[in-house]
Formats: sequence, structure tokens, C-alpha cells
Amino acid sequence: MQQAQSAIDAARTAGADEYAHDELAAAEGALARARTAVDQRDYRLALNNSLDSRERAQTAASQAASQKAAARADAERALNAAAAALAGARARLKAAQTSGVPARRLADARRGVAAGEQAVQKARAAFDQGSFRSVLQTLNEPMQRLAATSGDLEAAPRPAAGRPR
Repeated sequence: MQQAQSAIDAARTAGADEYAHDELAAAEGALARARTAVDQRDYRLALNNSLDSRERAQTAASQAASQKAAARADAERALNAAAAALAGARARLKAAQTSGVPARRLADARRGVAAGEQAVQKARAAFDQGSFRSVLQTLNEPMQRLAATSGDLEAAPRPAAGRPR
């Protein structure tokens, strides 16, 4: 039972609470059944449940490690895509400023770019803390708005050039 508890603790440390919740819950359930069997003096059943708990906890730790690595890779890709979208929006904003886009549209675009910058900063902080799933949640809506802002800047009417001579 101690080995099973140690395996459960190791799985939690590996992030099984977040990345392999069902398998961790099954391991905890098996350990609880083992304790009940000990209370009922059914030591064979207690041993079987303890072994089951240890195996499930080890599986949970393994699943957590692979799921966490996948989530990290997804978060890294999302951050890189967000940084590229932000750079593109900044370039469109700069071009719009020099081409005479109306001030109201520019103000809206500046707010959109600023919101995108804040979202990327927040997502980077979450990434640095190891909260990889929250990176995707943090970036989803602001990046959609940033894409819309970029599209608005592209479609913005430009003032007509001077009169032909």
C-alpha cells in the first residue's frame, strides 16, 4: 500500500491531476479499496488492489508526462503564431498610419494591437509557469480579434491621391 501511495504521489508530481485525471482517480480508488480490504482483514484483496493502484498510478504518471509534452509543444506553436500575427498587425498598422487611413480606424486598430500584445504577454507568463493549456485559452479570442483588426486595416479606404494634372 505504501508503494501504491508513493506511485500516486509521483503521478501527482508529474501533473496527472491535470493531464491524466481519470487514471489517477482510478489509482486512488483502488488504493481506497485496498484500505477497506485491510479493515475487513481480506489481505489478498488488499494486495491485489494495492498492486492495481500502483500500476494505474505509474500509468497515470506516464500519460501525464506525454500529455504535458504535447501541451507544451501546442502552446509553443500558439505563441509563435501569435507573435507572427502581432508582428503582421503592427506592420499593417504602421502602413495604414503612413497611407492616411482615417484616425478613428487607426485608434481601433491600435487598441486591437495593444490587446493582442497584452494577451501574448499573459500567455508567455502562463507558459513560463508551466500552465500550457491556459496558453491556448489565453490566446484564442485575442488572436481572432487581432486577425479581424488586420483585415479591417487591409480593407480600410485610403484617401484618393492628388488630382491628375
